[in-house]
Amino acid sequence: MITNKSITLNGMLVLTFLGLLVVSCAKQPSAASLENPWKKMDLVLKTMPQTHFSNKVYNINDFGAVADGKTLNTAAFEKAIKECSANGGGQVLVPNGKYLTGAIHLESNVNLHLADKAEILFSLDPKDYPMVHTSWEGTEVMNYSPLIYAKNKTNVAVTGKGTLNGQADSNNWWIWAGSKNYGWKKGVPSQNDPTNREVLVDMAEKGVPVSERVFGEGRYLRPNFIEFFECNTALIKDVTIINSPFWILHPIKTNNMIIDGVTVNSHGPNNDGCDPEYSQNIVIKNCTFNTGDDCIAIKSGRDGDGRRVAIPSKNIIVQNCKMIDGHGGVVIGSEISAGVNNVFVENCVMDSPNLDRAIRIKTNSKRGGVIENIFVRNLEVGTVKECVLKLNMFYNVYGSQTGNFIPTIRNVSLENVNVKNGGKYSVWADGYAESPVENITLKNVKIQKVDSLYLLKNVKNINFIDTYVNGKKVESVK
Repeated sequence: MITNKSITLNGMLVLTFLGLLVVSCAKQPSAASLENPWKKMDLVLKTMPQTHFSNKVYNINDFGAVADGKTLNTAAFEKAIKECSANGGGQVLVPNGKYLTGAIHLESNVNLHLADKAEILFSLDPKDYPMVHTSWEGTEVMNYSPLIYAKNKTNVAVTGKGTLNGQADSNNWWIWAGSKNYGWKKGVPSQNDPTNREVLVDMAEKGVPVSERVFGEGRYLRPNFIEFFECNTALIKDVTIINSPFWILHPIKTNNMIIDGVTVNSHGPNNDGCDPEYSQNIVIKNCTFNTGDDCIAIKSGRDGDGRRVAIPSKNIIVQNCKMIDGHGGVVIGSEISAGVNNVFVENCVMDSPNLDRAIRIKTNSKRGGVIENIFVRNLEVGTVKECVLKLNMFYNVYGSQTGNFIPTIRNVSLENVNVKNGGKYSVWADGYAESPVENITLKNVKIQKVDSLYLLKNVKNINFIDTYVNGKKVESVK
């Protein structure tokens, strides 16, 4: 058992003992000993239902849309989508050109398809986004509609090689973040004012029904870009997404969804690329993420709200993706109270001086939850700032995050990973004495140009198998 250890590669060993660690729970199987977990991934892929659409086409221009980038086309989108759905579904076509609109609400059996040179420009007027049941940073709320929204729909998609442009920048939307990095000005209201984000979190902790958590106008909580809420059998394919107000791709309480070939380029505050939340059987493949926050961040609710919903995110599959800028390549947390299990990441490339970590788990004792069975293989990592793998039970933003819900992190495996510039640590793991980070395996991992081997506090059973850091083989630590 490791209580606190930091080892640097110049041969210096620093040990700080923080007290005797007693573990009374039964030993969990190590990540390496679990029976070929990749077979479970293969089974998910083979059994997932796929979207299928009628070959009928509904051109938004036939419903009054004007491609001048100035005329508000919200009504034309709504008419085309409703007509398509009423007639059994099909493709709602956005032809080449620039189309300004407010919120787009999808229906079952509808594929919103963008032509190659089509661009949807989303209005900067918050009044063009009606109040809906949505979620904000892991807490359900009545708030501005996401820019594209589907609620309780089946067989629904957004496809095509066109561009979805949220038009957010330091003069609008992002200014609500209250950060001086994004155009914040003294006296301008923001999400962090005491009447906004803090009130929502407090409502959830007190068990206020979602229908009574009414925000929207005057409350400065930015909308998500694309949110599929309680949907089944969904697809987002090939589109390019830029300049999002907030989280970009947000499947919530959604099952059987494929995100394929999407390019995300958005560097605003909280601009996570993809945030599956309370969702199962989600495949993210062939995508590029260049973001102002986490590239992919798997969620399952914040604190009391996550425990109320109690739906873990599981069977999340990430394949053949490219991560550029971001706080992390594939991240789990921090809104993670209902837990996460069975995450599979393979054949990805991560590389940027502005990418902080490759794989990251972040939680704390307000969140709680069990995070387990995280499997990563075949990564090519160029440069990360901080570390290759970070597992942190003390993630702390928005003030004190200490509570009575001690989290669990166990069974994390990295295999066949090559890193050219590993930053400060190859592995940084920080657990509780009563709940250590447990069963970490690095197999056939090669990390170059890293300052320190690892920083470990309250970690049980970390295995290095054929793993080399700065050219030196690393021994396992029990």
